[in-house]
Amino acid sequence: MSGSAPRALVIQHEEPTPPGFAGEWLAERGFAIDLLRIDEEERPAAAGDYRLLVSLGSEFAAFDDSLPWLRREMDIMQAALEEDVPILGLCFGGQLLARALGARCFRGETCEVGWITVETRDPHLVPAGPWFQWHFDTFTPPPGAEMVASTEMGPQAFTAGPHMGLQFHPEVTPAIMERWVEAYPHELQEVGVDPAALLAETRRRAEAAQTRSRLLLESYARLAGLPAHPAAADGGGE
Repeated sequence: MSGSAPRALVIQHEEPTPPGFAGEWLAERGFAIDLLRIDEEERPAAAGDYRLLVSLGSEFAAFDDSLPWLRREMDIMQAALEEDVPILGLCFGGQLLARALGARCFRGETCEVGWITVETRDPHLVPAGPWFQWHFDTFTPPPGAEMVASTEMGPQAFTAGPHMGLQFHPEVTPAIMERWVEAYPHELQEVGVDPAALLAETRRRAEAAQTRSRLLLESYARLAGLPAHPAAADGGGE
């Protein structure tokens, strides 16, 4: 690929929630990834320096203003919105993007933990799944956004110009799931989910889930006007 690599700012909120398959996909597409552990690092991040902003999941709530780093991330998102830097939000990141666009985030009456099929209005952008979910919070549709997918609990995917927020986890891998069942067993116990069964199902679904995630992310790349995949630019295919 000629020229400088496009840069992506990936915001991670705690150790067990790395970018996973989303990071692999960015690397395949030739992005230089700047991973910001916003819960540990105070360094500034100028949204205009990046071609894409990705906000990952978190055990915390997107409406919890007591979090010391939440306002800083909101400011980065607002700057990205003002400068038309595409934002991809995953679970917590999707909720925070919705909030930055004027939606209300709140604790849901129920939760969603496991592999769940969504109702999609655009299966070419967001296939029905199943997608992996692990969340207790939800949000109202952002004003002016296009709702792409939902479940009974609430929104699952929306777009707003070059931005997309997801309630589910296209980045999840068996390795990530191993970390989650070790880090958050209390949440699984609270909702009566067997960690061993959840991990076994994730391993069983891994190949199909990755294929589905790639289709979603490539469709989003076209929506957001991201640089062409290097293989396509070289005249090859995926």
